[in-house]
Parts: sequence; structure tokens; C-alpha cells
Amino acid sequence: MNIANAPHRLLFAIGAGNVLLAMAWWALWLVDLRWQLFELQQPAVYGGWIHAIVMQYQVLAPFMFGFLLTVFPRWMGLDELTRWHYVPVGIGLFGGQLLTIAGALGPAHLLHLGALFTIAGWATGLFYLLRWLWQDAGRTWHAVSCGAAMLAGLGGFICYAMYLHGADPRLMFAAIKIGSFGLLLPVYFTVAHRMFPFFAANVVPGYRPWRDLRVLAAFWPLTLVHLMLELAHAYAWLWIPDTGLLALSAMWLWRNWPRGPAPALARVLFLGYAWLPVAMALYIVQSVIYALDGGFVLGRAPAHALFIGFFGSLLVAMVTRVTQGHSGRPLVFGKVAAFAFVVIQLVTATRIAAELMPDQWAWQAVAAIGWLLAFAPWVLASLRIYVTPRADGRPG
Repeated sequence: MNIANAPHRLLFAIGAGNVLLAMAWWALWLVDLRWQLFELQQPAVYGGWIHAIVMQYQVLAPFMFGFLLTVFPRWMGLDELTRWHYVPVGIGLFGGQLLTIAGALGPAHLLHLGALFTIAGWATGLFYLLRWLWQDAGRTWHAVSCGAAMLAGLGGFICYAMYLHGADPRLMFAAIKIGSFGLLLPVYFTVAHRMFPFFAANVVPGYRPWRDLRVLAAFWPLTLVHLMLELAHAYAWLWIPDTGLLALSAMWLWRNWPRGPAPALARVLFLGYAWLPVAMALYIVQSVIYALDGGFVLGRAPAHALFIGFFGSLLVAMVTRVTQGHSGRPLVFGKVAAFAFVVIQLVTATRIAAELMPDQWAWQAVAAIGWLLAFAPWVLASLRIYVTPRADGRPG
């Protein structure tokens, strides 16, 4: 089967399917919440919490594992996996989301089964990542950073599983925050730090990449302080680490921005990255306002600038770049990918604005439907690539 010829093929395909499945349920839930069209049974766990868990741990995780299980051995010069190693990872992550969505729509015990499947798939993939790190004689710091984030992600998801058994909302809160600042942001930031300048240097004449490891070293304490403050509900102090994250991400973007003619496939990486300093700026404004009068005026706008703007935009940009390159196809950002990228920018703006609108649920539903419209053609085009042989006839 072509789809299982390489880790990124299988796991990107699973992630692509999960994108549509997760957002179809979420859009349905929001529409029913606002207009009561379908009289859905409310899940045993609050729908907004399930949405946060699914998107962070079950939708994006297959893409991260697909990329990391492909590049770790190449970064370190070690043996690659066979399909018997990574297929169980895919089964666990795909089965976990299917069961979780089924549990959100029906019997609550399926949520527990979904958690077990996800933990099994995650732990399997993490085992191989950590084994490579143990074998790495050169200590590849980007791999160490990603490995630490994926380990934190397993811990965060276990907090969610414990919540299902104990119903302590602090565990759910911890799971959601760890997913954001312990897992996703570190993985995205690390991969961007290593790969984006590399990609740009290959296609932009005269480009000078800047991948100073001190940036990565400064990033980790800042994001961990943010995470600790969130877990302690010390929102009035978030502006301190977030100012550092804003400065760090803006400096990196300025130093690495392609100043010469650059193909769209390279430029969208940096356009998507630009949402990170924007999100940090919104977090700072929120923190300062909270410190002054205790209000959350911006609501979840900063979080969705990060989730949809940064994570969502770079999902399209990075997965398209890897898919084109590893399928032997021309390195171009086609019309389908461009449509997805542009619409995601609109969806991000809509979701941010929804926090300030009088009818928030309606605008959130519009944003969710917009996500589906953005991703559906891109997912279908990507799946066609994953199930067909490489265009250049090479294996993989």
C-alpha cells in the first residue's frame, strides 16, 4: 500500500482526515448550540473542552509524528523505521480521535477508549523518538527540543485521561494549557527555527539563514514561565514572558524574512509565522488589561490567533512543502493550497473578532464552517498524493 510507504504518508493522511472530522463535529456542535437545529445530546464532557483536546492532541499530533518520525533519523544519521514501527502509531492516533468524536456524540465510555488508543499510539511514537535521541552521539538540539515537547504532550494528554476518570477540572485545565505551551508551540517554534531558513536558502538567491541556537535556548524558559503562570492563574503577570516571546519571535522573523524574490511555497512559511508575534502581542494586551481591572476583554482571541493563525497557517504551508518535496513533485504552492492558506487568514480574523461580537456563538460557527471550506479541497488533494506512488518513481 502506497499510503504506508513512509511515516509522513500514513500519518499526514490520518491528520488530514482528522482535520475534517474534528471540525465537522465542532461546526455541528456550534450550530446546534446557537440555533438548536439538530437537538444533539450534550456530551458527558463540555464540548469546548473536547474541542481543545481533539484539536491539540489528536488533529495536529499525527502531522507532528509524521514529520518527526521522518526527519529524526536523517538529522542524526541513524536507521529509519519500517512500516511495522509507525503503522501502530497511526492506528492509535486515528482510532483515538474516531472514538473520542463518537463519545462526544454518543456513549461516554467511548471517550475513555479514545483516550487509551491515543495514549497507546502516542507512547509508541514517542518511544522511537526518544530511542533515537539516546542513540544520537552528536546531540541534535532541535531533536532534543521536539522530543521534550512530545514527552510533555504525553503528560498533558494523560492529565485529560485522568480527568475522565476523576472529573477534577484542574486536570482538564492543565491538559489544555500543556497542549498549547508545552507541546504545540515548542514543536512549531523548533521546526520553524531549523527548517524555514533551510528551505528559503535553497530557493532565494543570496539568502543568508539565521539559526542561532541561543534563540531556541531563550525560547524554552520563556514558554515554560508562561505555562506555569497560566497553570497558576497568574494572568496579570503573563505580559512578562510574553514580551520576551514577542521580541524573540519578531527578531527571528525579521532576520530570516526573504528579502529577495521568493516562491510562494517559501514565503507562506514566514507569512504564517508572522501570526506568532501577533498572538503574543494580544496575550500581552490581555494580561495588562487583566492586571488593571481583572477583565478578560479579549477572551480567547489571543489563543485563536495562535491556534488558527500560527498553527493553522503553518499546517497548510509546512505540510504542503513536505508533501510536494517527498512525493517527487515540483516545489510549488498550488491553487488549492493557496486557497486554503488565504481562507485560513480570514477564518483567523473572524474567530478573533468573534470574541468582541454580541452574538459570539454565531460567529464562532461561521469560523468553524470557514475552516471546513478552507481545508476540504486541500485535504482531498493531499490524500490523493498520499495514496499514489511518487511522481519521480523513487521509493518512499
